[in-house]
Amino acid sequence: MTKNVLFICGSLRKHSLNRQVGEYVRSLLPPAVCAQWLEFADLPFMNQDEEFPTPSAVQRVRTEVAATDAIWIFSPEYNHGIPGVLKNCLDWLSRPLEPGSHDTAMKGKLTLFCCAGGGAKARYCAADLAETLSFLQTDLIEATHVQVALNRHDYTTDELALAPEEKTALAAQAKLLCSLLS
Repeated sequence: MTKNVLFICGSLRKHSLNRQVGEYVRSLLPPAVCAQWLEFADLPFMNQDEEFPTPSAVQRVRTEVAATDAIWIFSPEYNHGIPGVLKNCLDWLSRPLEPGSHDTAMKGKLTLFCCAGGGAKARYCAADLAETLSFLQTDLIEATHVQVALNRHDYTTDELALAPEEKTALAAQAKLLCSLLS
């Protein structure tokens, strides 16, 4: 039986290095795991005055999240935190599906993440994501969060060069996810 994993990239940049990390991870997944990217650039800014009726882009994103078996977030760090576009997406996913309900699209969803950034490996974003995803009551895989160090070559060429230990860590993270999906 095929399992579905929804990848979310915290950068909207066409040649995002974090999206490249995700593509590397996709190559590690077995054929029984189908990974797709969530496209969410069209989400409006979260605004409770506009929450109901649910905007169509928000409904589409929630439907994609509901239909998946797991979520894997790949995110850079912007100004020592979660990028605004990713935070906006998570804010929409944290909101009630119906007025007065406690059900959200993220509640109980198997979730993991990886952050790639400069020499500090996006540590502040990783800490913020762990806190936010825990608050959203996701089923956060806390055993492993891979953090990738990006260097000047990565940034100037837009070509990701993973170190052997990063490849090993990502493979272990993928293996852990697959074991939990079985």
